[in-house]
Amino acid sequence: MVKVEGTLDELRELFVEGAKKEARKQARKAGVDVVKSVTKSAKKRSKSAWQKYIAKKSNQIKFKSGPRKGRLDLRKMSRAYKKSRK
Repeated sequence: MVKVEGTLDELRELFVEGAKKEARKQARKAGVDVVKSVTKSAKKRSKSAWQKYIAKKSNQIKFKSGPRKGRLDLRKMSRAYKKSRK
């Protein structure tokens, strides 16, 4: 049996705080392991046909004037996409 001497604050620091720190370390390690296993097993979904169509620079139709100048005109692009799929 071991005899431990010291003030109440010293004993608390030794036993209670040490146990808390150890528990935190173990929880962090477990959390990191879970995150690693989830990210390894998660596969990215493939892009849809519409997403591939939008990504091509040649298919992009942009507004030529007005407040939306330079932005993609998704309405015209969707019409062109639907016509090209027939």
